[in-house]
Amino acid sequence: MSSLNNEQKQLLFSYCMGLTSGEQNTEVENLISSNEEASQIYSKIKTSLSPLDYIESEPCPDKLFERTILSVNNLTNSGHEHLEQLLEAEQIKKAPIKIGVFRNFVEVAAIAAAIMLIAGILVPTMGYARQKYWQQQCQANLGSIFQGYTNYMNDHDGKQPTVASAKDWEWWKVGYQGQENHSNTRNVFLLVKKNYVNPKVFVCSSRKSKDRLQIDSAKMKTLKDFPDRRYITYSIQVRCTKDGNSRLSCRKVIMADRNPLFEELPDDYSKSMLLELTKDLLVLNSMNHNRRGQNVLFGDGRVEYLKSRLIHTDDIFTLQDTDIYKGSEIPSCETDHFLAP
Repeated sequence: MSSLNNEQKQLLFSYCMGLTSGEQNTEVENLISSNEEASQIYSKIKTSLSPLDYIESEPCPDKLFERTILSVNNLTNSGHEHLEQLLEAEQIKKAPIKIGVFRNFVEVAAIAAAIMLIAGILVPTMGYARQKYWQQQCQANLGSIFQGYTNYMNDHDGKQPTVASAKDWEWWKVGYQGQENHSNTRNVFLLVKKNYVNPKVFVCSSRKSKDRLQIDSAKMKTLKDFPDRRYITYSIQVRCTKDGNSRLSCRKVIMADRNPLFEELPDDYSKSMLLELTKDLLVLNSMNHNRRGQNVLFGDGRVEYLKSRLIHTDDIFTLQDTDIYKGSEIPSCETDHFLAP
């Protein structure tokens, strides 16, 4: 029996709360009938919530509702440390004890179940809201990059930003500043060097660490490529030709969240890269959004968040009919989207 993942557990809880769609109901019911762990979790949740069936619903006081929403907003804006302060403040408050409030054990259990219910709803909801926020920020980044593309091409007779590449160029060596650097990111780095795009937007918002990257714009202009892979967390179209003379095709994919195949690359640029596809690699989504999906920038400027790597039947993170990668491959035709590294 396979263990449930977090997404399945969340779906199971939503089902118990009556928050799932008809299609999701069928999925959960099949999961409960086929998975012992899911069946046990379902039984425990329903048992915990059963006392609520005996409590008559009463309207929530307006002031209580307003205070609750205000506290949630403050918590969301100020981070988890505020939660500890909030709990500490609530614990030291003096509150009058009313005799007869809890008339029996059923009501006590119902209150406990209600607390669990509120926590179970608020925490996933805020988590979902954060995910949507990062997705939108990431989409804004890609939109800014596309605007840079457009402005660059308007100033260069319709040509895309392109740096000359040698035969058997190695597109995986992002950050290498040597003379023989031919990484795929050098092309888009021209947008940074020539002030068409702010270098900050090349880092997906959801990937920013606590210690934000120090970006020296003046130093950037002296480089041939991004300083290292931390400074660009997107993967870029590998072109089947290197002349860069053709205008952007509306049907083509220009960029997307980082390709999950090439997350681990050699730090030593003198070494060679070798990757063989596996079944697991063929189903992974980008790590930028916790494997849930990826934002994709198309040639007409639109950005879509896709839960699948496929555009029609073409996988944007792999080459057609290619199982082994050495870091110098290019698409054989215009219809083979391939984003790297």
